[in-house]
Amino acid sequence: MVIAGGSGFLGRNLAAHFAPHYDVVVLTRGAAVGPHARAVQWDAQTAGPWACELDGAAVLINLTGRSVNCRYNAANKEAMMTSRIASTRILGEAVANSHAPPPVWINSSTATIYKHTLGAPHGEDGEIGATPSVKDAFAVEIAQRWEAAFFEAACPGVRQVVQRTAIVMANEPGTAFDVLAGLARKGLGGAQAGGRQFVSWLHIDDYCRITEWLVANEEAHGVYNVCAPNPLTNAGMMKALRSMVGLKIGLPAPRWLLEIGALFMRTETELILKSRNVVPTRLLTQGFRFGFSEFGPAMKDLANRPTVVT
Repeated sequence: MVIAGGSGFLGRNLAAHFAPHYDVVVLTRGAAVGPHARAVQWDAQTAGPWACELDGAAVLINLTGRSVNCRYNAANKEAMMTSRIASTRILGEAVANSHAPPPVWINSSTATIYKHTLGAPHGEDGEIGATPSVKDAFAVEIAQRWEAAFFEAACPGVRQVVQRTAIVMANEPGTAFDVLAGLARKGLGGAQAGGRQFVSWLHIDDYCRITEWLVANEEAHGVYNVCAPNPLTNAGMMKALRSMVGLKIGLPAPRWLLEIGALFMRTETELILKSRNVVPTRLLTQGFRFGFSEFGPAMKDLANRPTVVT
């Protein structure tokens, strides 16, 4: 199994999940990959000896992409876009030139591709587009161009799957769970920007299980929403997190305060303001069973686990 860009927390968890059954190779630009995988260097842009790892591989998973948790200045926007498009294109060339290409290629995308909505949830056929009030135009553009580069790859005989992944929750430093639980513990776990916006989420165990299911299910192809079946509002999410840490109240954060906080934290308010009301229609209709369908129990499970130190 080859995991491109697998040095982040998603890649490390996938490597640990699949290590009992696969020789896991992580294509990395130098970051540590953990004890469950073998590191192979690449620059995510040009062909090189790394491409030999694809010959005879059972699976290719591409997670490559500069984090979106940053300020959207010109340099960061270029890095976010280029890291996703260039890596996908060069992997497509490597797969096309492989003597024995992996039979399945899973490529990351994001649930942010769907239009901001406070109404009915989006399945895989949901409306795609930007909403100026939540400043998500660039994030939607990234997702569209990322998926286009993937499906433009000429890979006959290779089953191609896109994962439109929601916020994955894991008890690890720097993750969404770590940040949000920290706010709740400090008494800052109130609703953010009114709290009406929806949050689509996923427990890390289900992320790994979904990926395993997509690999094993030879009928699985095309786009899948990778998220729990029960999104909730921001207010509901923060209430569940307060319950998890044992606090009944938390100070709310109006939009103007979030704008200031985002500036100091070097991030963007779009990550909080956008309503991502997304459901995994195809996974459910095709028989996947979630281990964690409800947010509260999922977060309590994570809280009871030892924090992973990376």
